[in-house]
Amino acid sequence: LFESEILEIAEVVHKAGGLLYMDGANLNAQLGIVQPGKIGFDLLHMNLHKTFSTPHGGGGPGAGALGVSERLASFLPAPIVVRAKSETEADGKSENRFSLDWDRADSIGPVHSFFGNFGNSVRAYAYIRTLGAEGLRRVSENAIINANYLRVLLQDVYTVAYDSVCQHEVVLSADKQREFGVRAGDISKRLLDYGVHSPTTYFPLIVREAMMIEPTETESRETLERFAAIMIAIAKEAEENPELVKSAPHSTLVRRLDEVKAARELDVCYTD
Repeated sequence: LFESEILEIAEVVHKAGGLLYMDGANLNAQLGIVQPGKIGFDLLHMNLHKTFSTPHGGGGPGAGALGVSERLASFLPAPIVVRAKSETEADGKSENRFSLDWDRADSIGPVHSFFGNFGNSVRAYAYIRTLGAEGLRRVSENAIINANYLRVLLQDVYTVAYDSVCQHEVVLSADKQREFGVRAGDISKRLLDYGVHSPTTYFPLIVREAMMIEPTETESRETLERFAAIMIAIAKEAEENPELVKSAPHSTLVRRLDEVKAARELDVCYTD
């Protein structure tokens, strides 16, 4: 959901001497549309693996970038890469040069691993330059359309937690299925039998039986319709044969685990 009163909120916070931090983990709904600095935010982090096509987890550690307002710029870690124009003695033409600026009295100082996850940063940069401003905006527009398409396809079968136009995520609730003893976790397990990875389950925490679905910009209309058809089929199973859903998955090598024991006695080494 987009906070429609953000300008007023920013004004109140700034008047009280506070700063506004924006969780930019997922910017899929804002690229080319929203400028966080212009609506009052002082600090924004961007998870490159969630918006800018970089690996995460098994593909390598995630990486992020920080953007700050002028109020915080002097505190950024040193050194800072700066661009300086200099006149060449040979032809008098100016050219762009880069250097490291260590002379920053208010800086928090150097942080571990100065160059960061360089590979991820280059990949994200290439992604941004390839798409350009128009392409990045299309990313957001497609992500928003995809989420709202699923909302409309599933709104008669599952409860829509917030019955309005959503951004790049649609939050459904399995409240209707709960009447038959089937919970959101059961639906997620049953999806595995259909060869579909489950959405984020039981989050946000303030929505009972929550299923947060984020198709992003990459899914086609065909894959969205297939996913919706499977979700509708599972809802019908929950009503007509709830035990089938409650005992899922049925086709995977590993069935249901004792989740409490698995959390307390973690063993991630697979043996056949």
